[in-house]
Amino acid sequence: MLGKSIRMERIMDRKTGRAVIVPMDHGISLGPIDGLVDMKKTIDMVAEGGATAVVLHKGIVQYGHRSFGRDIGLIVHLSASTNLGTDPNEKVIVTSVEEAIKLGADAVSIHINLGSNAESQMLRDFGEVARKCNEWGMPLLVMIYPRGKNIRDSFDVDLVKHCARVAAELGADVIKTNYTGDIDSFKEVVKGALAPVVIAGGPKMDSDERLLQMVKDSIEAGGKGVSIGRNVFQHRDVVGITRAISKIVLEDASVEEAMKILA
Repeated sequence: MLGKSIRMERIMDRKTGRAVIVPMDHGISLGPIDGLVDMKKTIDMVAEGGATAVVLHKGIVQYGHRSFGRDIGLIVHLSASTNLGTDPNEKVIVTSVEEAIKLGADAVSIHINLGSNAESQMLRDFGEVARKCNEWGMPLLVMIYPRGKNIRDSFDVDLVKHCARVAAELGADVIKTNYTGDIDSFKEVVKGALAPVVIAGGPKMDSDERLLQMVKDSIEAGGKGVSIGRNVFQHRDVVGITRAISKIVLEDASVEEAMKILA
């Protein structure tokens, strides 16, 4: 679809077809954590560092997106839950595709947890959102993970492969999921997903080199970039870490070259 193709170029790098996405939707699940208080400042810093897009909930768009005129894609997140609820893995739809269009979104995103007690409802919502996205020519980023009381290892390659394939089967244009820990196993995820896969950042890391190596390895495995939140917006040097990640994802730099940016 032409509309999707045009909008995809606003959230992914045109030359490489890769993305450096910084999700900032954590305010609903965790509250105003460090890095997500002054939204204008944080968004400006990741834009300066070369991020291709940010993920925001609908009410936050007015408080920061493109506030300083920098060109960065806008992905409006449609799903929500809080860590105060009885089941934080149960995501509900709180924003429509049409609302996102009115806000000027370049894409929308939803969150699915396979293995949750609410899996069936989330999949039903996924199908409806995908239908609306096709109707309007809106790209759909699907954040999908194996999470629930019976999930012992959310990085297990077979579980992550299943998640990625479910996302593709139901119409994701870009899939965000866990990195499985090594190049060979993540190659299986990418191969089975069919649609472009970007990796999540996971919990905040204590090593820049470890983070950048994960990014590099995911690209070597055929991944199409990253969607990393806390390891970027809570970093001591937000511009620097975004620039280092972008150097690897968009320019195929080595980890050593990227680390020099943070020296």
